[in-house]
Parts: sequence; C-alpha cells; structure tokens
Amino acid sequence: MAAFLLGAVLLIVQPEIVPSRPAINSKTETTSQSVQRELLKKTSQKNDFKENIHSNGSCRQLPQTIIIGVRKGGTRALLEMLSLHPDIAAAESEVHFFDWEDHYRNGLQWYINQMPFSYPHQITVEKTPAYFTSPKVPERVYNMNASMRLLLILRDPSERVLSDYTQVFYNHMQKHKPYPSIEQFLIKDGQLNVDYKAINRSLYYIHMQNWLKYFPLDRIHIVDGDKLIKDPFPEIEKVERFLKLSPQINASNFYFNKTKGFYCLRDSGRERCLHESKGRAHPQVDTWLLEKLHEYFHEPNKKFFELVGRTFDWH
Repeated sequence: MAAFLLGAVLLIVQPEIVPSRPAINSKTETTSQSVQRELLKKTSQKNDFKENIHSNGSCRQLPQTIIIGVRKGGTRALLEMLSLHPDIAAAESEVHFFDWEDHYRNGLQWYINQMPFSYPHQITVEKTPAYFTSPKVPERVYNMNASMRLLLILRDPSERVLSDYTQVFYNHMQKHKPYPSIEQFLIKDGQLNVDYKAINRSLYYIHMQNWLKYFPLDRIHIVDGDKLIKDPFPEIEKVERFLKLSPQINASNFYFNKTKGFYCLRDSGRERCLHESKGRAHPQVDTWLLEKLHEYFHEPNKKFFELVGRTFDWH
C-alpha cells in the first residue's frame, strides 16, 4: 500500500516532459529545411566528385582555359596543337555547356563530368566555338570563374563566311540532302544579304564588346588563325606564354603535308593530321561578290582593330 501511494505521489509531481529541441514557428522550420536541402546537395556533389577521382591521382576538374571561338576559325587545329604540351588536358568534344540551356541547367557538376582526367599541374581546356557569338555566355563564364583565361582564334571574316558555308554544304551532301548555292545566301534583291547568319558571326567587334564587359583584354588571347595555318609554331609559342606554360612545343612538332596542303603534327615520333573535314576547298565565288564581302567588312574590321589594339592582315 505504501508503495502504491509513493508511486501516485511521484506521478503527480513529475515535471512536464521537455521537448528534445525548442519549438519553432513554420517560417524557421522552412529555413531549416532549406539549409538541409543545400547540405544534401553539397553531399551529393562531394559523392559525385569522388567518382571523378582516378586511382592514379588524376581527377576531373573545371577548365582553367576555354577556347571560345570563333566557328570555322581553326579551333580544332588550335586545340590539337596545344594538346602537344604535356601540361594540357583537353576535352575531346565540344561541350556546349554555357550556350545550350539543356546543358546549362544540369549544373557545374555535369560540366565537370565532361572534362578529361588531369593531374594537379595540368591545365584543363575545352573548346566550343559557339561561345564567342552567344550573348549569354560571357556572363555565365564570368560567374563560374572571373579569372578564366580565354583563347579566341580568328580568321579573315570573308574567308570565315566561306568556310562556314562549306561546312554546312558538306554536312548536307553527306546526308544526300540538297543545299542552295552560296550565292543564294549571300545575295538578296541584288544586294549583299547582311542577315545571313554566317556574315553576322564574322562581325567580330560586336561579339567582342560583349566579352569585354566581363573580362579585361589581358584575359583574352587572340590567335591569328590565318597565320596558324601558314606557320603554326610562332602562334603556339604565344599561346604557351599566355597560359604561362613552360616552352615544350617546338618547330619539329609540325610538318607540312603536301598532299593535304596544310601542316600536320608530329609527337614522339607519331604523325597525325586533322580530320579530312578540315581544310576543304571553298566554293568558287565571283570576284564581284568577294569584293562586296570585303567592302562590307571594312568598317567592322576597323572597329575591331581599335577595340583590341592590334591589326590583322585581312582584306
């Protein structure tokens, strides 16, 4: 009986159970859940990153250098030549991360996953020629890395237009699809068709202005694409200096292939040339039409020279 009475007394005087955490209002709870989601996201990213670490100590990383363009300016040749350097790790395919919305929505981890494995001392490089003429790209690259070193390779704007057409023409031919002549694109109502996309891509000063809003000129190295074709070694030397690489590429890495009509590469005794799709002959264009192209690009070229503080041997 005494034990029963003691238990009843203890039950009456037992203090209210204190919650394990203080009560919070719904707003605070929402904030807490938001923080937890961010932590989960970061944890997921760390796990993804672990999958990108190789047993030999290499890993995938964000590029420190991007070849931003220009289309049909010689970006593939530049990347292949730069890859001769042992401290360069290059992405094989055009990634289109910053200019394709479906890719950009995937986030930076997806971008990292597209990169090659590299060692800490190496510079990772990717090239997507469409970046230069895509309005959204400069800001997106800047938001990822404001210290990015950018490579831009340019050719004579008129020649670039012809190369642009040639690529699309052959793509259609391989699929057995008809494609209009270049005159049908370049001429409209007896005048030069300035709405032709290939012409717009050659208005370098317009696109360069967009990049200079985010990156100073000393962060953008312009490679002379016409000189790279004729004498590649001096142009690659300049790229090495810009990227602060030790001078490893030399003149013996290049040899002129008379059959193909352009320079090929020699690396550790192994010789290789660019794909057969490179260096295709341009369509025959009437002299008067070429003169119209040269005349049209005269002022835009002049503006571009003033913008970058150097000139190029263009018509």
